[in-house]
Amino acid sequence: MMAEKQYRIGEFSQLVGLSTYTLRYYEDQGLILSQRDDNGVRFYTEHDIRWVGFILHLKGTGMRLNELKRYVKLRAEGDATIGERREMLQRIKNEAEAEIAERQLHLTVLEHKIKWYDEKQAHTIDDSETFHDYLQRFQD
Repeated sequence: MMAEKQYRIGEFSQLVGLSTYTLRYYEDQGLILSQRDDNGVRFYTEHDIRWVGFILHLKGTGMRLNELKRYVKLRAEGDATIGERREMLQRIKNEAEAEIAERQLHLTVLEHKIKWYDEKQAHTIDDSETFHDYLQRFQD
């Protein structure tokens, strides 16, 4: 069986798009675990690339550091914590979806404001019409 490829921290840093400083910080926080070769030099594997990728997905959803640490701790405890991990991920997913919906609402208002400016400049709406009045057209 062929040994899994090993990456030193500099190469690994480039592969995952994180600075070596960030990788060391993640290690200090217990989010990732490096291995050491016979000379004590830190290295990572393909498995670590996938794991860091998943951590970055979790961070991208807005998961906070203390939540990430909790998730990693539960994962290390094994399959008995799957229910708790699933519940945690579901809660994070729900929060992320709520944030997306809120951002979409903000984008819709921005789109209306831009259109209002366009129509003001094109003189296709009355000069006295306020943005508030303009928005009323789109209310149910």
